Amino acid sequence: MHSIKKIGQSFWYITPLSLTDRPILGMVVGNNKTLMIDAGNSEDHAKYFNKETLKHENAMPDLVLLTHWHHIFGLPALPDTVSIASAKTRKEMEKLVPFSWSDEAIDERVREGTEIEFCAKAIKEEYKNHRDIQVVLPDVTFDRRIEIDLGGVTCVVQHVGGDHAADSVVVYVKEEKILFLGDCIYPKMYAEKVHYTVKVILRLLDELDAFDAEKEYQNDVNRELKEDELETIDYFVNGY
Repeated sequence: MHSIKKIGQSFWYITPLSLTDRPILGMVVGNNKTLMIDAGNSEDHAKYFNKETLKHENAMPDLVLLTHWHHIFGLPALPDTVSIASAKTRKEMEKLVPFSWSDEAIDERVREGTEIEFCAKAIKEEYKNHRDIQVVLPDVTFDRRIEIDLGGVTCVVQHVGGDHAADSVVVYVKEEKILFLGDCIYPKMYAEKVHYTVKVILRLLDELDAFDAEKEYQNDVNRELKEDELETIDYFVNGY
């Protein structure tokens, strides 16, 4: 079951759900604007998050930031929200627009190698009763980095890439010193063998270390990352 949690004065998030691979979604509430982080796995996912957040905070998202192309499918549920993504994420989303989402079409993409079995199963579970999947392209794109002033709270959004998704961005809530990692530190899954690339992960860890973060969160883990866990990745890719 999902639960809603608050960190600091402005950051809310919903815990992930492993069965359908629903990731953590975040909400940063400022004095003037509210930023939702990621749109989730489906319209139902996005709607549920907003409904549950409203029970605790009188705020609906004015903006939604996509950390990478995997967590975009809830966008149709946010028609009045300005969507923001990196140019790299938009490019990946454009590839999905012509796709069919029937079981047969998904299975064919798995056979072709353009989809993986793990994600295929999650899609079928998430969309068990209906499958009207629409890919809505973002309203605003950026290249490397943007800052979003929500009123008393500033979010720095920066492209960092990574093995998991080359378009990954992170969100740093300056005043709270919270770093939302998305899926950037996960391994590459769209491959014959799930793996990390030494050069990529070490470069990524250096970029993340440059943020003055006290708490770090990633999409699919129901807790903050500890310093030793980031170090473990470093040791792992170096063969220790």
